[in-house]
Amino acid sequence: MTSATIKSDLPLTGLAGLKQNWREDALAGFLVFLIALPLCLGIAMASGFPPQAGLITAIVGGVLVSRFNGSFVTINGPAAGLIVVVLASVQELGGGDAMAGYRYTLAAIVCASVLQALMGVMRAGKLSAFFPSSAVHGMLAAIGIIIMAKQLHVMLGVKPDADTLFQTIGAIPASLREMNPEVATIGFVGLAILIGWTLVQNRYLKMIPAPLIVVLVGMALGQYFDLDDEHIYLLMPEAPVLPHTEYSIGPKFLVEIPQNFMAGFAFPDFKPIFSLVFWQQVVAICLVGSLETLLSAAAVDKLDPYKRTSDLNRDLAAVGVGNIVCGFIGGLPMIAEIVRSSANCNNGARTGWSNFFHGLFVLIFVALFPKLIREIPLASLAALLVFTGFRLASPSVFKKTLAIGWDQLGVFCITIVGVLATDLLIGVAIGVFAELAFHLYRSVPWSEVLRLRLEIEETEEGVYHVRMGARPSSRMSSA
Repeated sequence: MTSATIKSDLPLTGLAGLKQNWREDALAGFLVFLIALPLCLGIAMASGFPPQAGLITAIVGGVLVSRFNGSFVTINGPAAGLIVVVLASVQELGGGDAMAGYRYTLAAIVCASVLQALMGVMRAGKLSAFFPSSAVHGMLAAIGIIIMAKQLHVMLGVKPDADTLFQTIGAIPASLREMNPEVATIGFVGLAILIGWTLVQNRYLKMIPAPLIVVLVGMALGQYFDLDDEHIYLLMPEAPVLPHTEYSIGPKFLVEIPQNFMAGFAFPDFKPIFSLVFWQQVVAICLVGSLETLLSAAAVDKLDPYKRTSDLNRDLAAVGVGNIVCGFIGGLPMIAEIVRSSANCNNGARTGWSNFFHGLFVLIFVALFPKLIREIPLASLAALLVFTGFRLASPSVFKKTLAIGWDQLGVFCITIVGVLATDLLIGVAIGVFAELAFHLYRSVPWSEVLRLRLEIEETEEGVYHVRMGARPSSRMSSA
């Protein structure tokens, strides 16, 4: 397909685009909905929010934000990358009171989203260029490690006696020894399905979302183990050599959402707005959410079969407005989500209406079938998050970073250690300073380190000469 053909065949937008492409966009939106539903529930619970908060965000991101954002095939919703920062906010602001922390964090989301929308209006779409990619990917890898460390215990049906991240990691062997066998079976089966699905080559089977299979199998196992009823059981009571430890099972291992959809809304409490810790959480939510949105939207453009380019400033402003709405009604912050957007493209989406349909299907399902959602085991959602965390911090990520250079691997690893040892903001700052130190070590002039202007010249086929901060030559300016 030539560029001229692509340009002449671009799908229409607005209502004309809906009329032209509703079949393709509705199908893609439905398939994305099947992926989004379990992920939204799991991300919300891992963030310290009620499960319905993730669904609220998917609905707002699809039904509202899709109508005025600056992208074409991106899906807006909650993402694993924000779990750590939102959970930290709930814990820091709540001081042990989960409900107070939830409502205070909603207030922080509102304030962060106002800043996010203003950044878009002020054309801060190039913000991500100021942060070294290795530091950003190091931050995401650290988030992946934290997600795995926390969700593995949920997958095993054990609550560890741990206050810090390193204690949580250190408690993993004990949780493996003390795991609830029936809950762990649901979790490990889900994890095995996710791993096995990556090996499937048949394109028709690949159209079935793996998260959907994990949830359906988990619900079947939940019925088999009778998770709806509180009871105590023994593992293989007929075997005389086993210690026959008693294990409890019941509805506490299932998702809990209100029977009435409207009862799931919550409202922010701005009581701590004058405290320093509140604004620390505001900055963290704004920075991490904005970076992930910009990076994801730019990445999705490369997947768009029509090669359209998103307006990143408009997209950032739209996500900010959507997050303000989410903060006022009890939802998580949203970003332009890369995994769901990739599935959207792969399933034939043409316009932003696929994002709209994805949010509409979530709304319909939550409003009509809340009882079905309450049959989903928490272990199945935890397996999804453990797998997601592994993808963020897999060995292949380290390998790709090493391929760029040892110095970038150094920045990547320094950022990971910084985030794990401190928090997201300080860890990213450590990574940025590490990148600057490497630049200065290479004798890059200090005055040029923070500049975005580049001059790229192809000296011979396949060989490029890049000048940082150089004045564009007259030849290149006229090109």
